[in-house]
Parts: sequence; structure tokens; C-alpha cells
Amino acid sequence: MRIDLFTLFPDWFGWLAEQRHVRNAVAAGSELRTFDLRLTTPLKGGRVDDTPYGGGAGMVMRVDVVDAALEAAYPESAERPGRVIALAASGRRLDDSLVTELASEPHIALICGRYEGLDERVNEHLATDVLSIGPYVLAGGEPAAMVVADAVLRKLPGALGHAESAVDESFSEALGGMPEYPHYTRPEAYRGWRVPEVLLSGDHGRVDAWRRERSRERGAALETPGSGEADDRVEGGEAR
Repeated sequence: MRIDLFTLFPDWFGWLAEQRHVRNAVAAGSELRTFDLRLTTPLKGGRVDDTPYGGGAGMVMRVDVVDAALEAAYPESAERPGRVIALAASGRRLDDSLVTELASEPHIALICGRYEGLDERVNEHLATDVLSIGPYVLAGGEPAAMVVADAVLRKLPGALGHAESAVDESFSEALGGMPEYPHYTRPEAYRGWRVPEVLLSGDHGRVDAWRRERSRERGAALETPGSGEADDRVEGGEAR
């Protein structure tokens, strides 16, 4: 699989490329490439943005800048990925189902917005998908692109140290789309906080039943805003 990242800050993705599961995926044949939007901008001085029509605060990344970057990266239309994804607050919310879908693609591109975001014509005419990682605002699309790339790459064969790690995990089919159950390790007791007795029983049937029930409880909590534990587990963020 190939993931192309269009960004103003390609160096930021060096950290991602050094992560073990990403290195494993690359060693197995995947590619993670970055494209600096300033290197192909048709504007002078590396400019990539402009003031918004209609007025308002902030700057908007120009459509011709993004188009030029895509044309330079894919001079032949056949080279363009089947999924060109703009990261924007208004996009489809990322979930495990979509991650699995993207992981089945041979090639995807992620376009990172900045400032007030991308000119809407990028979303309408250059991107095949507009994607958000959650209901909050980030300073730019780079962290969101890292989230997408991380989640997709870890789905690929050989990315994780143990293939089973990606089977019985949060939001997987194995758990019926529910969050994963809680985990404990040594010490058995710490400051009076004990590991649930069932996990020490050696009864795999009881352990499995306990885990499924905790998973269902967490799923129910996520569906009920303000119900406690789940409020601290919300992940994601709006990307623009």
C-alpha cells in the first residue's frame, strides 16, 4: 500500500515513519511519501494561501496550490490514487469501518489543510473523500493525517508484532463494534486496587464472558453522553 501526504510540514511525518508498526509495514512493501505543497505552488515566494472571499478572519489554502501539487505528483491520471482524501471539519467521521475500507486500497492520498482550511473547491472537485477525525478543531490537518495513516497502516499484514492484536480490539467485528474490555497486569494489587478476581481464576470461559460484558458496558456508556467513563475516552478531532 502507498500513502501520500500533501502538507506544508513534511518533516513532521518523520516521527510517524519511525514508529515500529509503520516501519514493519514499510518493510513489508508499503510506502509513506510526503509532498511539500510549497515546492509546487504556482504562486511567488512559496505562497499557498489567500484571504477568504466575503471577508472574515484567517487565510484559506488555495485550490490552485493543491491542484498543482496533485498534478506534479501524478502527471498521468492513471497514477492518481483511487481515494484522494481532504481532511476537513465537515467531513465524514473516521471510524474503524472506514479505516478497514481504506486499508484495502492500494493507494490513498491525504491532503492536510492549514489556517482556516482548504478552499471548498478542493473538497468538491479534487478530493474523492472529505474526512474528519472528530468534533474538535486542530491547528492543521497534519495530526489528523497521522491518525488516519497510523490507523490504516496498523491494519496491514505484518504491521503489528502479533497479528491477533488487530483482531480482538476496540470497534472490531470480534467485539461487535464495541470498545475493548479493560486490561490489567502485575502487580496483582497496588495501593489496595486489586485486579478483578475472575482474571486470576484460570477459567478462560469466565474470563471471556467477563471481558465481553465489560466491552458491552463501555459501548453502552459511549452511546449515553455524560455517563461517566466514556467521556474521558473520546478520541479524535476536527481537522482543517
